[in-house]
Amino acid sequence: MPSGFPTALVLEQLLNGLQLGLMLFLLASGLTLVLGIMDVVNLAHGSLYMLGAYFAATLARATGSFWAGVALAVPATAVVGVLLEISVLRQVYTRDHLTQVLATFALILMFNEGVRMIWGPQALLLTVPQELARPVLLLPGLGYSAYRLFLIGVGAGLAALLFLLIHRTRLGMWVRAGASNRAMVQAMGVPIQRVFTVVFGMSAGLCAVAGGLLGPILAVQVGMGEEILILAFVVIVIGGIGSVKGALVGALLVGIVDTAGRALLPPLFMRLLPPEVASNLGPALASILIYLLMAAVLFLRPQGLFPVRT
Repeated sequence: MPSGFPTALVLEQLLNGLQLGLMLFLLASGLTLVLGIMDVVNLAHGSLYMLGAYFAATLARATGSFWAGVALAVPATAVVGVLLEISVLRQVYTRDHLTQVLATFALILMFNEGVRMIWGPQALLLTVPQELARPVLLLPGLGYSAYRLFLIGVGAGLAALLFLLIHRTRLGMWVRAGASNRAMVQAMGVPIQRVFTVVFGMSAGLCAVAGGLLGPILAVQVGMGEEILILAFVVIVIGGIGSVKGALVGALLVGIVDTAGRALLPPLFMRLLPPEVASNLGPALASILIYLLMAAVLFLRPQGLFPVRT
């Protein structure tokens, strides 16, 4: 713990990092499965997150309920994901990664322009539900947002459900086998094409959960998926491509390091260094901290922390 920082501040930032990490996991888990099983570099994954947030905001306004908006946005985004897999991505499975990158980058542009045409350039408002719009006293002197605590609970619950799905069900067995050796699984008669479609729809649904729940904290606006997509890729590189366990550990590391670094490094440097140096070095180092973390992990374990066994 940095010397001189209030304990409440450090704990609050750790909780913020945990919340961000669990939301990142919802994005990164779908992305790592798509990349690990289908061997498809899907840059449009962030666009599904954006679309889920827009669906949630629109449906919440139409129904007058935040919960109904998020709940309805999940199947709506999953349907879009399935249609996207059938109509576009299925055509590039056998192509090289450069073709996949170009095709999915084109999808990003199309999604952004489509959203701008339908909803307009202005950001949509998605507010925290009234029952969670209050702080909760966790410890003496430590109040914390009830909504962020709810996000931590939802993220942890979905992570446990996804872990059970991957490790305790037949679908999960096919998914893990497909991530290890896709050709062998297909030769053994597994309907790998249906597995692809289900996995893609499921990953799109998880994007909608993250987009809808983060909507009241972050802005629901065009292009919101690109920035968080970069974090999701950092997560799966750290955790190991195709590994759900790696995605969870990587997401928690990235969430905590990024949040704590941005909140604590600048004031720490202000105490230790001359003001001119600290004002430049602190924010700069905080903004690249997760990439330094990724470089360190890749140096020590080039396949990530939990590589998929082949």
